[in-house]
Order: sequence, then structure tokens, then C-alpha cells
Amino acid sequence: MARTIDWVDDAVELIDQTRLPQDEVVLRITQVDDLIDAISRLAVRGAPALGVAGAFGVVLAARAHAPATDPDTFGVEVARLRNARPTAVNLARGVDLAVTAAADGPDGALAAARALRDDEVAASWSMSAYGADLAEELVGGAVRAMTVCNTGGLAAVERGTALGVIEELHERGRLVEALPIETRPLLQGGRLTTWELGRIGAPHRLLVDSAGPFILSRGGADLVVAGADRIAVDGATANKIGTFSLALAARYAGVPFVIVAPESTVDPGTATGDEIEIEDRGPAEVISVRDTPIALPGTDALNPAFDVTPADLITAIVTDRRVIRLDRGETLASVPLGERRAGDRAGGAVN
Repeated sequence: MARTIDWVDDAVELIDQTRLPQDEVVLRITQVDDLIDAISRLAVRGAPALGVAGAFGVVLAARAHAPATDPDTFGVEVARLRNARPTAVNLARGVDLAVTAAADGPDGALAAARALRDDEVAASWSMSAYGADLAEELVGGAVRAMTVCNTGGLAAVERGTALGVIEELHERGRLVEALPIETRPLLQGGRLTTWELGRIGAPHRLLVDSAGPFILSRGGADLVVAGADRIAVDGATANKIGTFSLALAARYAGVPFVIVAPESTVDPGTATGDEIEIEDRGPAEVISVRDTPIALPGTDALNPAFDVTPADLITAIVTDRRVIRLDRGETLASVPLGERRAGDRAGGAVN
């Protein structure tokens, strides 16, 4: 699948994920306001993709308000980009990386953003290989893999994190089926993950969110793989709401629960999962489904976009440079960084 976000002819181009699976619409964005809107309404989402979007957004800001001659306005635009979504650490990191490079002007910011894009692509291919190896080791045979939200190329420019592992297993002939849960309230699993699984030809069946734990308890899956938007120093991970429920169910069922995310998602500034800010997106998404009301007008709702899974529920964390076996007492501090695994299409800028 082609890159789902990129810099093309002086603009950010990205697939509008809010329109999938019915319509494949590519947005062409030349203004910071439009990119912030795309981030806020989840037209672009997923930790690695958000980092790349933030970096490209700095390029737009630097072209409109040169840091050397209009630093105040540039700073305001950068802050708006950085804070568009608070939980995913990659967004802030992508912005900060490009801001530093913008000291050499917009071209410097663009070079840094492109390098980040290529780095995330290479990371995705490496995670896929490390994760598939671990899955085969943990399961000892063909794999029935449950997953939550969307963690494929849509979330990571190419390939993906947790869904990248499932794709790798499929390519190796080791995937029995993928079992995505629909992921209310915005149905990223139902809308996006099934779309990606269909495009790669992987066998899959969609589950409602509440069925996931029960299916695990009855031996219906061999492995749960999930992504992360932030990983704390203690190994706790923030991911799409519903991940914690699957981790609890996996522990009850004796099923390995594996987090797959790039090293860029590890936040040394967040000591524990309790420190992770959880975005609440308001009641509108809960009381309606794609603009169709399912509750009476005025109904209030809690809508945390993410939850936090503590380290003691996680079997392993897979990144692009290492596998941390938390179930064996390993920690982020105790496992050194290793080499990336190269994929057939890893890295390499095309424009």
C-alpha cells in the first residue's frame, strides 16, 4: 500500500481516515489550520503518522511565518500543532524535531520531516519482523491474533506497528486469522483495520468490543497485539480505549499480550502510566455513530480516547530495535537497543 501521509509538490497529502472505508479521499493540505483540523478530527491519526504530520506542519508554518523574521507567529503556530492531541508523544516530538531544523529555514525543516518519515517507515518494517518472530515463539504454531483500533499503514505511514506484525505473519503463512475489535466510539477497528486487512488479503473476522474478552476466555485467540501512543519508563502503555480490557482478559485466559510500538513512542519524561494525560473527546462521538444519533439529544457521556495498561499485564514490548520481555522481569532500562531489521521496502525517500 502506498504511503498514507507524505509531502508531495509543496503540500502534505494524506488519506482522510474519517471517510474510510466507503470513500478513499486524499487531502492536500497547504495551511497549518487545515492540518490541525485534520489531526483534531482524526483524518490523520496513529502515533507514528502524527509525528510525521507534526513535522510537516512545521514546514507549512515556517513557509508562512519565517522563524527568522516572524518568530512570534511561528511559535504560536508550532504550539498549536504540538498541542493538537496531548496523549501521543510522537506528535510533540515530530514538531520539536522540525522546529530545531527550522533554524536553517523551511528547507531545513522539510529535510528533517522527510528524514523522520523515512525513519518511521524503516521502524515499521523492523517491528513487523521482530514482532512476528516473537509471536511464533510465544504461540509455537500458526497464530490467531486479536487486535484493537488501527495500527497499520494508516497509523504509521507504511506497514504499521501491531497490524504490521499481523501482516508479516500473513506473508509468512503463519496467520490463521486476525480478530480486530471494532473499537468504539469511532470504529477504527471496524472501519480502518478491516479495510487494511482486506487490501492485504489477510483472513479476518470483526468482533464487537465487548466480545473480545469473552472470545479470549474461550480460547478463541492465541495472541493479542496492540499499539501504543506513549510508553512510560515503568513499561505502562497508553493506547486506544479498550486495550486495558483486552489485557485483563488476556491475563485471565493465559494468552500473551504484546505491545508493538517504535522507540520514538518511549517517553523518558513520563515515569509511570499514572502521569500520562488522557484525552477526553466529549460526548458527541459516544451518543452518535457517524452523525446518526443513538441516544437522546443532551445525553452526557464520558469519552476517554485512551486507556493505560500497566506493565504487569504486558507480556512483551516490541520496538524497532528490541524486544523487552516484561514477563521475564526485563525492563526498558535493562534491555539495550539493538539493530533494526530490514524489510524489502524499508526506508528510502522518494521525494
